[in-house]
Amino acid sequence: QLQLVESGGGLVQPGGSLRLSCAASGFTLDSNTLAWFRQAPGKEREGVSCISGTDGSTNYVDSVKGRFTISRDNAKNTVYLQMNSLKPEDTAIYYCAITRHYYCANYRPYEYDLWGQGTQVTVSS
Repeated sequence: QLQLVESGGGLVQPGGSLRLSCAASGFTLDSNTLAWFRQAPGKEREGVSCISGTDGSTNYVDSVKGRFTISRDNAKNTVYLQMNSLKPEDTAIYYCAITRHYYCANYRPYEYDLWGQGTQVTVSS
C-alpha cells in the first residue's frame, strides 16, 4: 500500500521551531517530486515548499522564504520541513503530497496524486 505519513506537528510559541517529517511506505521517495501544503481554518489549501525528484531543486513560497527549509533523507525514505521563526499565521494543518511532475512546477492540489493525513501546527503564546 502506497502511503505518506506526516509527523512532527505540535504547539509552539511564536519565534519557535518545528521539524515536520513525511515518511513514505510502499515506494521510494527519492525519485518523486514532493510538496508541503498547509490549510488553515476557513482558508484554501496552499503550497508551501517543494523538492524536485529529478535534481533536488527546491522552491518556497514568499511567506516562508528564509524561515523554512525542505530536505530529503533517501536512506530514511523521508522528506523534512524545518520551520524556524514560526509566526501565528503559520498555524494550519500541514500535508505532504507527491506529483507526477519531474520538477516543482506548481502547487495546484489536483496535480498531486498521493497525500498524507496531515499534522497540526499551532503557533501561539
